[in-house]
Amino acid sequence: MQKVTRSTIIDAPIDRVWAILRDFNSHDQWHDVVDASHIEGREQSDQVGCIRSFTLKDGNRIREQLLTLSDREYKSTYCIVEATVPLQRYVATVTLKPVTDGARTFWHWQSTFDTPPGMERELRDMVAQGVYEAGFENLRSHLRQGGDLRGGSQRSDGHAGMPTALPIPTRRVGLRRYGDASVLAGHDAQAPAPAAGEVRIRQRAIGVNFIDIYLRKGWILSMLPVSDAAPGVLGMEAAGTVIDVGSNARGLLPGDRVAYLGPTPGAYCTVRTVPADWVVRLPPAVEDETAAALLLKGLTADYLLRDLGAVGPGTRLLVHAAAGGVGLLLCSWARRIGAVVVGTVSSEAKARVAREHGCEHVIVTRDYQFAAAVQSACGGADVVVDGLGDAAREENLAALARRGHWISLGQASGMLAPLAPDALLGKSLTFSRPVVFDYIADYAQLTERVGRVWEALANGSIKAPLIERYPLEAAAQAHIRLESRQTIGPLILIA
Repeated sequence: MQKVTRSTIIDAPIDRVWAILRDFNSHDQWHDVVDASHIEGREQSDQVGCIRSFTLKDGNRIREQLLTLSDREYKSTYCIVEATVPLQRYVATVTLKPVTDGARTFWHWQSTFDTPPGMERELRDMVAQGVYEAGFENLRSHLRQGGDLRGGSQRSDGHAGMPTALPIPTRRVGLRRYGDASVLAGHDAQAPAPAAGEVRIRQRAIGVNFIDIYLRKGWILSMLPVSDAAPGVLGMEAAGTVIDVGSNARGLLPGDRVAYLGPTPGAYCTVRTVPADWVVRLPPAVEDETAAALLLKGLTADYLLRDLGAVGPGTRLLVHAAAGGVGLLLCSWARRIGAVVVGTVSSEAKARVAREHGCEHVIVTRDYQFAAAVQSACGGADVVVDGLGDAAREENLAALARRGHWISLGQASGMLAPLAPDALLGKSLTFSRPVVFDYIADYAQLTERVGRVWEALANGSIKAPLIERYPLEAAAQAHIRLESRQTIGPLILIA
């Protein structure tokens, strides 16, 4: 039995190195000996038991199976199940550990295997040098393409590399006074270099949400002050590629595909510098446009169903604007959970889409009259998710079942007037008015919820969104469209 052990130090944070190595199908992207690779049976590349089938550039073919994977221990084990290379009973283990004197990673790689007689040294050297030592250098090179490793090149052109300490031109869409969509206008600005704990992102897609409209109208003055000298820039979320990073940037590297969501507006732009705590790395299967369309809305759906609504099998859920960006996610996800889903929409076309996304009972109304239909369909709603606002006030109270919960999520029809406690007494109702950022108050909460959204997308609990796209400079058109109540699904801006 042969045993090969090799170790090295990689000058990159452990989370970044592990993000590459835990992907059982990533080696054709960074290891020079691998030509092409795929996971058999369309399984996920981090699914224990999956098999990767790959060819080497010398023509050999190998099939390997993932035996164990531990994100807590940064450790994986795999074995060869079939190969044209005569490595017999080959089992290998990859283990990472953080280095205490900086954002570096200790990488230990070892294997045991048998060989045909007379080939011991040849195959031992092939594994030790051609696979392990070459792999160490290949991964370093892969990371250096972003200039993040110590000794990597610093650049001054504003592209991938360490912070240049220089600003980068950016195009922003903002407003100097509150009003209708016509107040939105583009202007040139500078995106500062990232400080400690920050990243600078070249944005590709930007989410458009009703909160952008509320800010544009001046309904939340403290959140977006505006003036002629300092235009306010809208937008809470976007997706794109990391340009450069400051220190302590949570393992993010130049070239990473990312999305972010933050409590400070400013996403309507081409380049933006943001706190790394807002930023999540995107899975390969999630495109930039999908991420920008889903992030805020998906996280909202997660806390509404999981936390505030406590939605489970049999829960009677009323979703207003059921064919909107959040509405479609709620309908689909809640139906997968086993809830009874009732939705309101404003047209028959929207009704068809809502049904396709799991809405069992669809009520078509443009005059905010729905309570009688809800009571008839399901006996009253246990939970109402309301983005309509004041025009739906009395009907929401009438549509709720005893001990029902009204979640006021938005105010598309106008700001909701203060609700007197006595209005809730008749059926022991409860009322809440949540803000998504209180449910992602720290990075662990953000990543946990984002992970559930991506998982729901992968397993079909939610469907890929029906996206409407507008150029960044056409943000005003996107706002007009969203306010028209004619949209189906989310809107994004393309930067």
